[in-house]
Amino acid sequence: MLTYGWYRYGAGQRGADPHVHREHCDGFYVLDGEITVRLGPELQPIVATAGTLVLIPPGLVHAFDNDGPGEARFLNFHAPDGGFARYLRTREEEGFDSFDPPDDGGRPVSDAIVTPPGGGEPFDRPDRTLTILGELPQISVVRIAVTPAWQGIPAHDHENHVDSFFVLEGEADVVVGDELVTAGAGSFYGAMPGAKHGMPHISRGHAVFLNVHGPDAGFADSIRRG
Repeated sequence: MLTYGWYRYGAGQRGADPHVHREHCDGFYVLDGEITVRLGPELQPIVATAGTLVLIPPGLVHAFDNDGPGEARFLNFHAPDGGFARYLRTREEEGFDSFDPPDDGGRPVSDAIVTPPGGGEPFDRPDRTLTILGELPQISVVRIAVTPAWQGIPAHDHENHVDSFFVLEGEADVVVGDELVTAGAGSFYGAMPGAKHGMPHISRGHAVFLNVHGPDAGFADSIRRG
């Protein structure tokens, strides 16, 4: 349903050559530094700096490199997996949903979602701000900034999608089985369908999380409805 990777690329390091996925979407969230994502039939360059989200739907040609002067750190999402995790582990291309660019150039670059730092759809609540950074049927990415008054997320589960968090700032206590584990900045927390998860209210001050659902399963619309 969702593969979630953390990457570090040195200055000038090459990434992936132009390719297309037919059945899953690809995405990037830049943590530090910058990467250049090339999109569409003309491989239009998008310089993605820290805080930028790029979501690439199936059928849209893309490539990426670190063309910047320093190291870049970023998250990479594949939703659904499309054989990507197996490819990383084995480098065997068989079964991986990745192909050369099609003769017609594929989908236009306008079909990609590019959300710069500070962008997105913000929704203010009394104790937090939820910002929808990007939404496709296969995935949604939401930035959640909480205050000390935050009431937390009760333990729950989902039947049909993966729910995951990446801690950008601060820390939180998270439910793992029957225990609470403290997750600091840089921590990943994910729950497969049917797995109990949550963040009980324990005041730790300001914190910021990246919340990724794969597939979206109506989550972004639930935020819009309040």
